[in-house]
Amino acid sequence: FFMDNKMNLNQFKWTREPKSFLVTSDKIEIITKPHTDLWQRTYYHFRNDNAPVFQIETEEKYFSFTVKTEFDSKRRFDQCGIVMYLDSENWLKASIEYENETFQHLGSVVTNNGYSDWATTEIPASVKSMWYRFSRREDDYCIECSHDGITFKQMRICHIWKGNGKIHFGIYACSPEDSSFKATFTNMEMTECRWLAHNGQQPDKE
Repeated sequence: FFMDNKMNLNQFKWTREPKSFLVTSDKIEIITKPHTDLWQRTYYHFRNDNAPVFQIETEEKYFSFTVKTEFDSKRRFDQCGIVMYLDSENWLKASIEYENETFQHLGSVVTNNGYSDWATTEIPASVKSMWYRFSRREDDYCIECSHDGITFKQMRICHIWKGNGKIHFGIYACSPEDSSFKATFTNMEMTECRWLAHNGQQPDKE
């Protein structure tokens, strides 16, 4: 299954095709459209479900997906990163969201059964590139990030209630406000699961 780690982009499909994009054998470019986003209900009490996502499907229960993102975001909430979009009420994403000239939010959103959460940390606005690694162990998931594609740091571990069977995962980019920017995705790989089994406290017996 993982003999050739490089991914075949012909197997990817758009959910909501962006207005402008380029897909070659080793690169994806998306020009975001204004007023596009993914969010469900929590805190803001609104629902946004119109960001373009470019995904591949798999039933593989243990794997890792890695991608490098580069972006020239410049307006509040401009974002691009990884996504696992199952349907409008069940998905996760990880990205950097631009805030202002000083800082931006490196974070992730997990949406289960129609409610989103947002976990973030502030990083300098000067960061214009980030690697992400998305790993699956059955219906549990791990999201990591890296500045160099070599050393990855955990962002979060989560459970997706509808994430146990066939899933769709890939990349996304959007601009929730009146903005547009170019996001570039390269170095996409699917490998054996880099998120190792837990070696601490034993699981509870059923």
